[in-house]
Parts: sequence; structure tokens; C-alpha cells
Amino acid sequence: MADPGVRETLLDTVLAGVIAAAVTVAAYAADPAPGALDVLLIVAGSLALAGHRRVPRTVLALSTACMLVYVVHAQPGSWAAFPVLAAVHAAARSGRRRAGIAASALFLAVFFAADPNTADTVERTLLLVGWFLCAGVTGLIDKNWQAYLRQTEQRALEAERGREEAALRRAGEERLRIARELHDSLTHSISIVKLQAGVAVHLARKRGDEVPAALLAIQEASGEAMRELRSTLEILRTEEPAAGTGLARIGELVGRARAAGIAVDVTVGGEERPLRAEADRAAYRIVQEALTNVARHADRARTEVRIVHGPDEVTVTVEDDGPAAPDTPVVAGTGLTGMRERVTALGGTLATGPRPEGGFTVHARLPRDAGSVASAGGPAAAAAGPADAVAAEAL
Repeated sequence: MADPGVRETLLDTVLAGVIAAAVTVAAYAADPAPGALDVLLIVAGSLALAGHRRVPRTVLALSTACMLVYVVHAQPGSWAAFPVLAAVHAAARSGRRRAGIAASALFLAVFFAADPNTADTVERTLLLVGWFLCAGVTGLIDKNWQAYLRQTEQRALEAERGREEAALRRAGEERLRIARELHDSLTHSISIVKLQAGVAVHLARKRGDEVPAALLAIQEASGEAMRELRSTLEILRTEEPAAGTGLARIGELVGRARAAGIAVDVTVGGEERPLRAEADRAAYRIVQEALTNVARHADRARTEVRIVHGPDEVTVTVEDDGPAAPDTPVVAGTGLTGMRERVTALGGTLATGPRPEGGFTVHARLPRDAGSVASAGGPAAAAAGPADAVAAEAL
């Protein structure tokens, strides 16, 4: 699409050329025919109108001067005033009313004085007075109309900003309400779980008994849940991303999974480079959710986590040897749905589904930069098609 300024300049040039052609034709239709100087003055005074938007006062002066010389030299008819009329209209539209009035008066005076003894000179001069009045009035009307359009557009923009601010305010209020509800409900319950687990561990050690690994996992998981909940509440209240959730903490996440009884192997490939915060958190959450699903649905099966750093993207693959069979349809739950939404929002791709040899796979491709978008593929691409219908139910 062409720039609006270029289109306006092209249109003004075409209109100036049309006026020049019309006045030249009218001059040749009169008697006597115009000379080379007359044609040059007509063309110069008319083509100057192409710049009336940028320099209306200069255009007015140039058009008036050229046509005045032509009037004095050739005593033409009323049509010689057309370029000056257009310049007066442009001057009035741009707010140069005094300059337009002065140019109109000067042209009318010279036009009358050039041939005062002709019988119809007074009649033609009075006709030109009406034309110049119309040019000035229409210029003012155009000016006011453009101002009205600008004001209407400004009011529409202000109204849109007002709606956006109201929506942001309502969203902020809703975030605070959710934060209060989470704090009042979940914080208390998780604190009780953590406290009870801590008491049980303390009593077992006091009696000299061996502390069950499951009890230690509950204590660790409840503490991590409290930290995650505080981070979530901080995001809801301040809109600032929470620190401490990224690939740098994959080791801690895998450690807790192993404490919960999941045999996890981690492989990191490629050259590790800084990753944008959103993608870093998304990669962490994908591994976290996948391990949670292994604990819930795959009977703590052996799991492999692969993280590969590429030049433009990071791929995260989590595969387990669980009971999921290729021909067993399962329904996607909130966990996998949220995982897919995270990846899609970053411009990446996510493929999930049962593996041909059994078990379940999650394969995500996350663009390293916001401008690059990963394409579909990877070892789980074959399962990407039916993923929506055969994805494992998650949290």
C-alpha cells in the first residue's frame, strides 16, 4: 500500500496538470492565440499548485504572479483566474485567509485595470469576485471539516484508550481477587501438609526410626509448593515475572522427582546460551508438568529428559516407559492444555502422545528469540496430529 503522503502528492500533481491543460486549451480557443511566453506563464502558474499542501503561501504568490503577468500581457478571459482561484482555496484551507484575500484583491484589480474600456470588463470582474468568494468560503469549509475529522478521530482514540484502561483496571482487580482467594485457601492447606510432614519426620528421627522416603518427598514437595504459590501470588499482585523458575533449576526439579520414586535421566546437548525469560520459564514448566504426569499416570515409570540448545530454538523432550499404549485413546487435561498454550504463546510447537513402543512423549520446540518461530517436527511429530484426542490427562 502506497504511503498517504505519496498518494496526496501524486493526486495534487495530476490536478495541477489538469488545470494547466484546461487553461491552455481555453487560451488557444480564444483570439488571438497565446504566444510561447503566455503558455509558459499558464503552465508555471498552474503546476505550482502541486505543492499547495506543503507551501500554500508560496504557491499562492507564484500562481498569482504568473497569472497577473499573463493578464497584463494578453488580456485573457475570466478562465485565466482558475489557477489563482485554486491557490486562494488552498490558502484559506490552510488558515492563510489574509493572504488569500490580498491575492484575490490584487488579481481582481489588475484584471479590471488591464482592459478597463471593454464593455463586459465590469461584468467579468464582478463574476470573478463571486468566484473568489466561493473559493475562500469553500476553503474555510474544507478547513473546518478536516478539523472536525481530526477531533472525531482524537475522541475515538481517547475513547479506545479509556476502554483499554478500564479493561486493564478490571483485570488488575480480578488478579487481586484471585490472589486473595489462593492465599486464603491454598496457603493454609499446604502449610498444614508441610507442618504435619515436618512433625512426622521429627518424631521418626526422635524415636530412631528410619524416615520413609515418601514422607521426605511429601515434606520437600509441600515446601516447593509453598514457594511456587508465593511466586504465583507475586505475579498476580505485581505483574512481574517470578524469579527462580528456569532451566537452571532443572537439577532441583529432577532431584525432587527422584525422591518421589521416579527414575529420571537428564541429557543436555548443544551450546548453552542465554534464553529469553518467557521461554526459560516455559521449558521449566514443561518438564515439571511432564514429570508430574509420570507420577500420576505412568506409575513412576523410567523417564528421560532431553534438552537441546540450538542456534534459534531450544527443544525439550520428556519420554517415559509407562503403560500408555499407541492404540489407547486418552483425553487431554488441564496440564497438557496449559502446556500447549504456553508454547503456542511463545511461537513454538508442542507434540504430545503415546509412543509406538509404549509410553508417552512430550516434545516442545521453543524459539530462542521472540522474532523466530519454530516449525513443527521432532521425534514426536508423528503423534502431533492425534495429540488433541490421545493426549494423556494431566493436572
